[in-house]
Amino acid sequence: MATTTDWHAHLSETGVPLDRERELLDVRELGPPDPLVETLETLPDLADDVVLVQVNDRAPQHLYPKLDDRGYEYATVEADNAVVTGIWDADA
Repeated sequence: MATTTDWHAHLSETGVPLDRERELLDVRELGPPDPLVETLETLPDLADDVVLVQVNDRAPQHLYPKLDDRGYEYATVEADNAVVTGIWDADA
């Protein structure tokens, strides 16, 4: 299992704004569609300047179009035994 530090290092290779606070959402143990639902329910409750870091066991392919529709930016990287997606409000 990757640690928070590992995720930060992996995300640093992307366009995720690492100078913002981060909220971790580990959905690896959830079956579809729960990771998508949990992520979409969590995002509106976060402050605009917080990056949601979703840790999953697979790339959240069905989540990407929904994030696009809602105006979020995101980047996904494989990190050890997980897939890590940083999601943020580009306008914040």
